[in-house]
Amino acid sequence: NNLTDFKLIIMMKKSVLTVLFALFCTMSFAQLSFNVKAGLNLSSYIGDNSDHSKFKPGVRLGVGMEYQFTDIISLQPSLFFSQKGAKYSEGYEGIVDADADVKINQLYLELPLMVGARIHTASNFDLLFKGGPYLAYGVGGKTKIDGVSEKADTFGDDGLKRFDAGLGLGVAFEFGKIVVGVETGTSFTKVASGASAYNLSALATIGYKF
Repeated sequence: NNLTDFKLIIMMKKSVLTVLFALFCTMSFAQLSFNVKAGLNLSSYIGDNSDHSKFKPGVRLGVGMEYQFTDIISLQPSLFFSQKGAKYSEGYEGIVDADADVKINQLYLELPLMVGARIHTASNFDLLFKGGPYLAYGVGGKTKIDGVSEKADTFGDDGLKRFDAGLGLGVAFEFGKIVVGVETGTSFTKVASGASAYNLSALATIGYKF
């Protein structure tokens, strides 16, 4: 009847106003900041064909942003240049046939999309837990075999796959504008066709927010 329709209209208007008010509050609170980061990346492989692979040091450099929805929750996309890979010793057959010591260097452009949860522990000091997916594309790198003067391209027709995707988890300590953090990244995509080996990274970074 007309009374019922009128009540439904009123309820709908209230719901729309409530949603608009919530969006307005969220947008009014949201804060946008940017950052630069640099750090050490220890990388290797995990999986059935990764036995005896050793960690290889590399660098990670990049820029990012943080879009803070509330006092606790934020979205943190970044763009990094990241060195990954692994080392093998002579006498092992797996993702590589190591007749000599082998060092595999993989250079990626990496795009992590992290969601962060911030805990305010003291004045000018925050603790941040974060996690989320990442996408990466191999842009270069060489594989070095001891005793062979010429290095081989890591990526290419006979090399490793360029595309990488996975999950990253981390914790960071924010001292004002200084950010110190540790992260781990595990790939969901195989490093090479026909080999059950995946990228694994352990990272330590320092950054500056502005």
